[in-house]
Amino acid sequence: MIYSFCRVIVKAIYKLLFRFEAVGLEHVPQEGGVLLCSNHISNFDPPAVALLLKRRVHFMAKAELFEVPVFGKLITELGAFPVKRGGVSKESIKTSLKLLREGHVMGIFPEGTRKAAADAAVKKGAANFALRSGAAVVPVAIIGNYKLFRKVKVVYGPPVELDEFRNDPSGEAVEAATERIMTSIRELKQKSA
Repeated sequence: MIYSFCRVIVKAIYKLLFRFEAVGLEHVPQEGGVLLCSNHISNFDPPAVALLLKRRVHFMAKAELFEVPVFGKLITELGAFPVKRGGVSKESIKTSLKLLREGHVMGIFPEGTRKAAADAAVKKGAANFALRSGAAVVPVAIIGNYKLFRKVKVVYGPPVELDEFRNDPSGEAVEAATERIMTSIRELKQKSA
């Protein structure tokens, strides 16, 4: 109920302020676990990635946010779950895998940061979640910069093919899957810019 209400409000705000649009929504499977892997340019990204999907999207959020009165409860209701600063905890890994295995949708920013230099461990997290859960991986590109009345476009690409890596527990398989996910996001950005 809260999720649907907030989505209507935020959708109106994004469409008005950022001329928001989404392309390729048909690439997001309507059932089963899905991992949305997106580039990360702003704190406005999580709602943008989730806004026009019919399915609820779960995100990790900094643990400190859950301590803020009212806001912490709100983001919990919206499907966020805490991750400790400085790395992904065992608890957040378990929560992520559980959500995906139960057929939910999770959003993740494999770059791990809005800065250019990305943490390799965070990048590999997306591939690890995908390979361990069997979830479909959908690359997402956010195009634009959230300037008032300028267009922001979210583009969903076809699911990334990772089947060849799913039964290989080696670090090389995770590396290769990570590279394929990151390449898919980069190519989507280039084609859609």
